Amino acid sequence: MWSLETLGRVQLSRTFFMRDFLYSEIGNFHQIQNIPNNPDLAIERGRPLCETLLEPMQDTFGRLAVRSGYRSADLNGFGNANKLNCAANDNPLECHIWDHPKFSVAGASIVVPWFAERYAKGRDWRDLAWWIHDHLPYSDLWFFPKLCAFNIAWRPALARTISSYIAPKGKLLAAGAEPGETLQQRQERYADFPPFKGIQTP
Repeated sequence: MWSLETLGRVQLSRTFFMRDFLYSEIGNFHQIQNIPNNPDLAIERGRPLCETLLEPMQDTFGRLAVRSGYRSADLNGFGNANKLNCAANDNPLECHIWDHPKFSVAGASIVVPWFAERYAKGRDWRDLAWWIHDHLPYSDLWFFPKLCAFNIAWRPALARTISSYIAPKGKLLAAGAEPGETLQQRQERYADFPPFKGIQTP
């Protein structure tokens, strides 16, 4: 039997704990508990998200800011019904319900402060998108205008899709498609990024 205190102390990776992903403004304001129905499954799926995606980014760019991590089905369903920027629970692209009985996925909305500072001065969001594509085993990326925050999702079978609400809006990379830019063009975009600190797996 999990207690909330014990659940929060579960270490998902070297620097990330389950507690880092349980905070929700929606839950706090509307007094809806954000607790997994299946904590073991949420932990099982949250670990590769943290180990293979978030840790290498944090090692490279410095501290990451988690805007939204895990959401319970009840909380996410409430957010969707009340138009609070939550996808429907049965939407295959919904990545925050880590213990979803149908979809094997774990995702989070992330801000990279190092890049957000440069984005505020006009940096192209695609520079970061292509860096992630060329260095990390992500499944789905969705970029948002505020702070260049983005959803990043882990799945056992990687879709490798990139979409954005920032201009140019829409699909930058569809599942199974080749990038529209060469590797050299992509590398030129992020040539001034800090040296990658992680295992390059794609």
